[in-house]
Amino acid sequence: MIIKPKVRGFICTNAHPQGCAHNVHEQIEYIKQQGTIENGPKNVLVIGASTGYGLASRITAAFGCGANTFGVFFEKPNTAKRTGSAGYYNAAAFEHAAQEAGLYSKSINGDAFSTEIKDKTIAQIKQDMGKIDLVVYSLASPRRTDPVSGETFNSVLKPIGQSYTARSLNTDTLTIADVTLDPANEQEISNTVKVMGGEDWEMWITALKEADVLSEGCKTTAYTYLGDKLTWPIYGQATIGKAKEDLDRAAKAIEQTLAPLGGQANVSVLKALVTQASSAIPIMPLYISILYKVMKEDGSHEGCIEQLYRLFSEGLYSDKPRLDEANRLRMDERELREEVQGAVEKIWPTVTEENLFEATDYKGYADEFLKLFGFGLNSIDYDEDIAPEPSVKVNF
Repeated sequence: MIIKPKVRGFICTNAHPQGCAHNVHEQIEYIKQQGTIENGPKNVLVIGASTGYGLASRITAAFGCGANTFGVFFEKPNTAKRTGSAGYYNAAAFEHAAQEAGLYSKSINGDAFSTEIKDKTIAQIKQDMGKIDLVVYSLASPRRTDPVSGETFNSVLKPIGQSYTARSLNTDTLTIADVTLDPANEQEISNTVKVMGGEDWEMWITALKEADVLSEGCKTTAYTYLGDKLTWPIYGQATIGKAKEDLDRAAKAIEQTLAPLGGQANVSVLKALVTQASSAIPIMPLYISILYKVMKEDGSHEGCIEQLYRLFSEGLYSDKPRLDEANRLRMDERELREEVQGAVEKIWPTVTEENLFEATDYKGYADEFLKLFGFGLNSIDYDEDIAPEPSVKVNF
């Protein structure tokens, strides 16, 4: 089939297998060029390993540390008439590249929230890897089924206490208008914490420890975003903020669980980037478009893979990690510099539909969005008639 992007709102409903593979190999090459990370992990479990920061974590562990990696994700395979999801193609490309490099790489495609997938993962780790020394938790899902009660919870993106009105960019129509979000009720807050908080991270670590597959001195991290004044009403004083507070709670509880092993748990705060998750959040497309312009102009812009290399080399495996008062590893310090945030705040009220492409880096935002799904790459012939399957055989 001829595979061209089909964009609806903030999602792309198809993906290009060759384009996705190109993106994975591009990130692998970046990590190879940086050199080996000293004292890095050797056996790594990445929960949410197929896109964005989770995929970059797996690439960094494998090609920056020479680690064996096990990935868990929930992705849609292709059929004869439909493409698979971008994450499915990403995982296939990664696994092939890792095995070609002589690195152990296995994956499970299924619901990471479920007890069944946890049990399958542990069984495979016992059989193939022995013990894990790094667990990365990078799940981003709008819903979660509690494996104990069987109840399914849905998250919402809403402020708490009062309505919130802010400028927002409609990426379909390229119009800029105020968007008002009504405040969440208590049930919506609770449900969002259930989905996006730290409960499942805790369940994974407890299950791994009870199965005796965690090594002495093991580390675990979960990813979050905090932002600054412009994004605080939707990230801090909001349902997502409550879920992030619960991640901090979970990190402390997990440290207690890991204490007998001398292990550590940290939430890692990463910078704002174009991801499938961030594109769904009001104000973020406009904020990221401005941020990209400012940070590219001063030479401080980073993508997922650059952030993750720094997280491993300057955070997780550094003698002097950058920790805040809540014991979080901070990789967002470049975004939060006063000169960067000041420049973003200055541009923010001046953006109009007429000057969007001059005042911001919306072109860069749009290019990055399409790239998530394997589109917009000069090296790919998008008029070529190809099969919608990964270019390499997969067994997940």
